[in-house]
Amino acid sequence: MKKFYGYLLVILLVSGTAIAQPDSVGKTTTNEKATTISPDNVALDIAKATLAAHGGEKLKKMTSLVQKGSADLTFMGQALPGVFSTAVSGDKYYFEINSAVQSLKQVYDGRSTYSSIPGFSLPPMTSLGFPILQRIGDKGFVITALREDKKKKKGFRITTPDGFYTDFFVDEKTSQMKGYESAYDVGGRVVTTSVEVDEFETVEGLLIPKKYSQRFDLGQITAYANFKTKQTLVNSPMADDSFVIPK
Repeated sequence: MKKFYGYLLVILLVSGTAIAQPDSVGKTTTNEKATTISPDNVALDIAKATLAAHGGEKLKKMTSLVQKGSADLTFMGQALPGVFSTAVSGDKYYFEINSAVQSLKQVYDGRSTYSSIPGFSLPPMTSLGFPILQRIGDKGFVITALREDKKKKKGFRITTPDGFYTDFFVDEKTSQMKGYESAYDVGGRVVTTSVEVDEFETVEGLLIPKKYSQRFDLGQITAYANFKTKQTLVNSPMADDSFVIPK
């Protein structure tokens, strides 16, 4: 049971920071792209406006992002309070979560990935979620329209070169993201998730999610989580040992 909770908490942490999906789950096909040229152009305009709303060039030039706070999960009626810490700098990243159930950590030092759960790791944070807004306009990061079942919402999809996507939903007036969602495979289990952003904070000219709620559907099980960031650092110098893989 502790091992299952451990997997779920890792999913919570990475999904809370970033939502993604591999090629095998709902990736847009070439034929779909060929028939949605006009909507994709509209989606690109929406994406550019969202980038501007969250910092524009300042976000594009962001060199590091560190966040710490609480990550409280409700699962099968049981409350599991915890705290999280994440950092991204270039291609390097780490995330860590501590709870009454288990402590977990994943690190990428630019060459190798470490997970505190042997044989188990999730997609890189640098390919997922909010940090992907920074890559709008970059080669290989494809902007497309939302799929048919989401067309009533204003938004767009970003797909990374390694096949992960984030669907962003944005406010009609401000172009700020209201939420995002996806589905992805973890150890043969497809996890679908949706996020609603409740509060933003402005740090160094960037508008960054501070408080948000999240729903996870794991087949026959549904879990809910509330994330609240208590410290956010942008472009802060990262120590040489910040991304050292534990021995």
